[in-house]
Amino acid sequence: MVLADDQALVRAGFRALLDAQPDFTVVGEASDGAHAVRLAAQERPDVVLMDIRMPGTDGLEATRRIVADPRCADTRILILTTFDLDEYVFEALRAGASGFLVKDTEPVDLLRGVRSIAAGEGLLSPGVTRRLIEEFALRSRAPQAPRSVDALTDREREVVALVGAGLSNDEIAERLVVSPATAKTHVSRAMTKLSARDRAQLVVYAYEAGLVRPGWL
Repeated sequence: MVLADDQALVRAGFRALLDAQPDFTVVGEASDGAHAVRLAAQERPDVVLMDIRMPGTDGLEATRRIVADPRCADTRILILTTFDLDEYVFEALRAGASGFLVKDTEPVDLLRGVRSIAAGEGLLSPGVTRRLIEEFALRSRAPQAPRSVDALTDREREVVALVGAGLSNDEIAERLVVSPATAKTHVSRAMTKLSARDRAQLVVYAYEAGLVRPGWL
């Protein structure tokens, strides 16, 4: 794991918490985005905890560079922000981040979030997802259906739209009257067809492809 934050005290606090866990190892710290990019390429961590607001290369640009680097194909980025509706959070998700947490989140929630990101699940709780996406989808560019949308079946499009609305697999299963395992299979197939790194990318895709818009569900 790599910690990227311009405040040494903040990094020290996160490191102490994470290093105390038997299943975590912090392999590096970065005080700015450019350093984080170099460390990610060098160490190829499972997770990068990335602050958005840093001097020089900020966390948003660093996220783009890490996601674009083939050496970091298995690296997931967890965005840290001061506010749960930071103006750059949606752009960070679009750039390839797997989720976000506010800096003052409870330690147990931080640990749970890191484990979720490392497992490839993404960190977009339904309630926060709805608030964040509804806020920023209104400001983002008009929907543009990627060519890959044609690769989805009608049911997979429906499932991606529900993921975009912030529904969990269990909620999707209930909505579609199928088993949770079936819902999970549809989500997994859609991710594969769309080359989505994780669930967070499906949320961004759903809005950018116009499969769902704020207030539809």
